[in-house]
Amino acid sequence: MTNPAIDIPNLLFRYADLMDAGALADAAHLFDHGAIMAQGKEIVGAEQIEAYWRSFVIVHENGGLKTRHLTTNPQICLSDDGQIAQCVSQWTILQQTEGLALQIIGSGRYSDEFALVDNVWRFTRREYASVDFWGDTSQHLKTKTKELEN
Repeated sequence: MTNPAIDIPNLLFRYADLMDAGALADAAHLFDHGAIMAQGKEIVGAEQIEAYWRSFVIVHENGGLKTRHLTTNPQICLSDDGQIAQCVSQWTILQQTEGLALQIIGSGRYSDEFALVDNVWRFTRREYASVDFWGDTSQHLKTKTKELEN
């Protein structure tokens, strides 16, 4: 039996854990039943999603991102039939590296859609809805943050 009040936040947290670990392929497979929207483009398929992330995220020598993605304030809206859901949430990224003291490097919002597929909640769409602020992303991103906002 599923419980969207537990299952959907757990899916949000699983995404964050996989990203922090640098397990980008595994994180991309969370979207096997959906797509991500970024920079005005729809990106479909695990290989394309992983390639998109690898194009701008720095994976450190330990294989991880040396980050902690925090997902907070999920507001879940369930359809009347209980088969689909929408969720808005906030993200905050902390990072510490040898050259960077522990700090917040960015914060923003996700807009997600989910569906029950074979009785398991799955992402069907994630929109990187907005960035509220950027900090020092020099140890996290290969590109300048302004390029990601366009």
